[in-house]
Amino acid sequence: MRSSDRLTFHEILMKLVSIESPYAGDVERNVRYAKACVRDCLRRGEAPYASHLFFTQDGLLDDTVPEERKLGMEAGKAWELNAELTVVYTDLGTSGGMEWGVKKAQEAGRKVEHRTLGEDWDAGV
Repeated sequence: MRSSDRLTFHEILMKLVSIESPYAGDVERNVRYAKACVRDCLRRGEAPYASHLFFTQDGLLDDTVPEERKLGMEAGKAWELNAELTVVYTDLGTSGGMEWGVKKAQEAGRKVEHRTLGEDWDAGV
């Protein structure tokens, strides 16, 4: 391995984090919020994953189709088996999908942490 191919000390220490935040309902606002949650994790030195931002992109899955929503949720949870932590962002409340994600994290023995971004979370988006 060349020295340029080596991981940095920071990359080795980044904790894999699964994000739970609302998606359905006010989708435009909830996507902005999820992106703010991702930024928060990155600023904490974590490597976040928000399946509801990934699988709902145009051309992937349609969250309004129950079978596709379920497929995306299950695929996200499969990835999360590698996560060290599930972070639940609660400024906008919790949804049924978020509660399901917390249940899956607990069943897998993964630590669950609740966080808020504060009232001005939308200011920097």
